[in-house]
Amino acid sequence: MTMNRAIRHGGRLLALTVAACGIAAATALPASADEQPTRPELTADCASGEGKCTFNSPQLGEAYLGQFRQVSDSLYNCSTSDATQSMTWSDTVGSTDSVGVSVTAGGKIAGIIDLSVTATYSHTWTSTHSESSSLGMTVKPGEVGWISRAQVMQKVSGTWQTHYDSPKWGHYYWFWDDTVTGPAANGTDGKSNAVVVKSRKMTDAEKQSCSADAHEGRAFVQER
Repeated sequence: MTMNRAIRHGGRLLALTVAACGIAAATALPASADEQPTRPELTADCASGEGKCTFNSPQLGEAYLGQFRQVSDSLYNCSTSDATQSMTWSDTVGSTDSVGVSVTAGGKIAGIIDLSVTATYSHTWTSTHSESSSLGMTVKPGEVGWISRAQVMQKVSGTWQTHYDSPKWGHYYWFWDDTVTGPAANGTDGKSNAVVVKSRKMTDAEKQSCSADAHEGRAFVQER
């Protein structure tokens, strides 16, 4: 929903609320175009508690496997035989809203979404997931290897509502649609997290680094 549409919707609901509840708020005037708040401003008020916010009518999408990304250091094999080594890896996956803004763990925004999802679906929603382990990997001569991981993800869509004790930007209430993408529990909708070893041929520049005295004829680890 566009912000303009949200404003009109907010105005209608405000009028209905005033009529139904008898709140002495009829003096609130419609905001002019240059007084319309931005989504970050409204979200900031939700996060700070200045706006009493709810995340209404949450709809969970089907879980899916997210993109693979490197979660370990890289192992370069400059030798003439296979190089085998145990590599540690760690991964933290967060949540973002529909405009790419991070939804932080433990904050008011994440807590509000969790409260809404829990009330509707009877299970909790988490904004971040961290995991770490180690894995043995074998890299062929002249190649570089690393560990990649993909996290099960899920989208939750809903409508934010703010309620101010006194009119802000001309209204007590503001509304906007949002979709938040975050990590889901392993096994959700039959989808499973994945950890794999990947490798590729070294580039010419990387091969040249193998000729340096420090790396000649052996394997070495380069940090991410």
